[in-house]
Amino acid sequence: MFSYHSQRPVRPARRAAAIRLLAIICLATAMFSGLPAWGQSQSQAPAGQSTPPPPEAGGPQTDAGPYAIPKKKDEPPPPPPPEKPKKIEGMADYSIHVDVPVVSVPVMVVTKDGQFISTLQKENFKIYEDGTQQTISNFTVQDAPITAVLLVEFASTNYGFIIDALNASYYFADSLKKDDWVAVEYFDMRPQILVDFTQDKAAINGALNQLRMPGFSETNLFDALYDALDRMDRIEGHKYIILVSAGFDSFSKINLDQITKKIKATKDVTIFPISIGWITRERAATFGGVPGHGGAGVFMSEMDYLQADNQMRNFAKLTGGRFYQPRFTAEYAEVFRDIGGDIRHQYEISYHPTNAKLDATYRKLKIEVIAPDGGPFKVKDQKGKDVKFDVIAREGYTAKHTVE
Repeated sequence: MFSYHSQRPVRPARRAAAIRLLAIICLATAMFSGLPAWGQSQSQAPAGQSTPPPPEAGGPQTDAGPYAIPKKKDEPPPPPPPEKPKKIEGMADYSIHVDVPVVSVPVMVVTKDGQFISTLQKENFKIYEDGTQQTISNFTVQDAPITAVLLVEFASTNYGFIIDALNASYYFADSLKKDDWVAVEYFDMRPQILVDFTQDKAAINGALNQLRMPGFSETNLFDALYDALDRMDRIEGHKYIILVSAGFDSFSKINLDQITKKIKATKDVTIFPISIGWITRERAATFGGVPGHGGAGVFMSEMDYLQADNQMRNFAKLTGGRFYQPRFTAEYAEVFRDIGGDIRHQYEISYHPTNAKLDATYRKLKIEVIAPDGGPFKVKDQKGKDVKFDVIAREGYTAKHTVE
């Protein structure tokens, strides 16, 4: 007898051991031949009693063994949907409604001498968008700190213009209150920021003190105003630009039409232009021109300054501001008192436009002030005489998405 692997003969001792092992295996087989097979019950039920059926599927009764999926018919029914709460008669509906967009318009109502009329209510106003009356959703009277940019022309054009520009700027700084935020920027060939937004009046005066030696004769007003509007567009809330300038643009990269479009497309900014150099400009009418303004050797005629005034007047009109032409230095204090009264005391009217499309179209606005009974609104002085008044608000807005 040979093994498959070794090919060597099996010795007699190994043969005897193999015979004994075979005998043990046969004996064990005979002893366990009476046991039930694997999976059958190991206990027999007594005679006359039926064997209880095995439990139905549904998982093991102990912690051992696999999990069996229950039968479909035994699955619990799904919970009923929650009942809708019944509306109780007379109870207010507190569901939230979000309507966009919302248009907010600052409005000033002043007498001809600049006095703010502070007694008006929501019922005194009507607002129209493209000729369609709108429903006023919110109405407030504001008396709050201001956020403003002082934009000053400072170029080597004429000494009288420089003196007037600085005097007007210092008067504005003196009119500020402790909670106001103001930045100072000047322009000649290009705009330059002297101080960023601050509440420190000393920092503002210190910035103005740097305006001593003008470097260029160009007065690029359109570029400077565009830059100021672009920077202020990133600031939330209503803002103001105090523009101190003769209004003449000499060498800007953009033209009047482009800056006008920029003003129309910019929301929440009101421009108050202050014309400078009135005494110097009167010489233009007498001697035929003002030398030096707008570049060395350039003579500005009275017609040129009338055009400059119209441009700045239009900037104010488009944004709901007022245009000022002080003739003497002593008038600057009164001018800034008026501006302070305008920007610190105004009405804020908000509404949801009936035309809710944000299609980048320009919407014309018109605001009327009426009596509570719907008739014409009248203002009388202490002697009972009728006083004329002005409603100052921006002429329109561009309906577009706002990127925060």
